[in-house]
Amino acid sequence: MGLRDLAKRLKADSKSLDSERLQHRFEKFDATPIAQLTCRTPCTIVGEVKRMRIAPRHGIPALEVVISDGTGDAVAVFTGRRSIGGMDNGRAVVIEGIARDERGRRVMMNPAYTLV
Repeated sequence: MGLRDLAKRLKADSKSLDSERLQHRFEKFDATPIAQLTCRTPCTIVGEVKRMRIAPRHGIPALEVVISDGTGDAVAVFTGRRSIGGMDNGRAVVIEGIARDERGRRVMMNPAYTLV
């Protein structure tokens, strides 16, 4: 790391540094960047778990997991679940499913997942 890189990192805000870190971490995976997701087409995304919450949908428990890859965020919703063993904040995960727009968010309902 040169002096210019160090000066650039010291001047940058934490959000851009985190975005750069995530993009570098997941560049080796063959996946679609979240910013380029298209609705109603099968896709694979990879990212880091940012947030998890239980949000009931029509009276049924649903676990919402927000995943970020540095280009954007996507929400994986697992209906009928309150937790997933091994899935915690900061954990890398590969999600496969069909994305859709829901209130301005990219949402994947009951996707297949692989913990990395």
